[in-house]
Amino acid sequence: MNKPLVGKEILIHCYKHDGSIHRCWDKGFVLDVTDKHFIVGNNRTLVTESDGRRWYTREPAICYFPKNQWYNVICMIRKNGVHYYCNIASPTLYDGDALKYIDYDLDLKVFPDYRYKILDEEEYKQHKNQMNYGEELDKILNEQLNKLVEIAINMDGPFRPDFAEYWYQRYLEQTQK
Repeated sequence: MNKPLVGKEILIHCYKHDGSIHRCWDKGFVLDVTDKHFIVGNNRTLVTESDGRRWYTREPAICYFPKNQWYNVICMIRKNGVHYYCNIASPTLYDGDALKYIDYDLDLKVFPDYRYKILDEEEYKQHKNQMNYGEELDKILNEQLNKLVEIAINMDGPFRPDFAEYWYQRYLEQTQK
């Protein structure tokens, strides 16, 4: 399923609940596609914010985009270990042009020693009211945040100690051909 995407560079688009664009990555190198996820690598990638600001990512990253879960995980590979930045977000889809998801403000930062910090709770409360997330969506998002914390604590899924290293080696092999 979507295996023709493997080995290709694609766009990544992040939206807000109201349909407005939030952030765009100009490329992500597709490493794996299954019925459950997309795995994408990038390094020094141009990112454009909704206000027009542009910047480049600072380090290599392996991005885990589930198709059926309300989060995604960016594994940033740094000299002192893998740092994880997790977005509470809609399931990711590919529409033929780009990987797309809706960002729901709440973020989870997980450090190499698996300590973690929940971020942007005030922004979430503000946008929940402003964009009318609704009680059912609020429940889903908070359940997914709790589930994501549990996955991180258990060092499972994309938090497995060998996950980012394995996919980063695949990324290097594929992009240095």
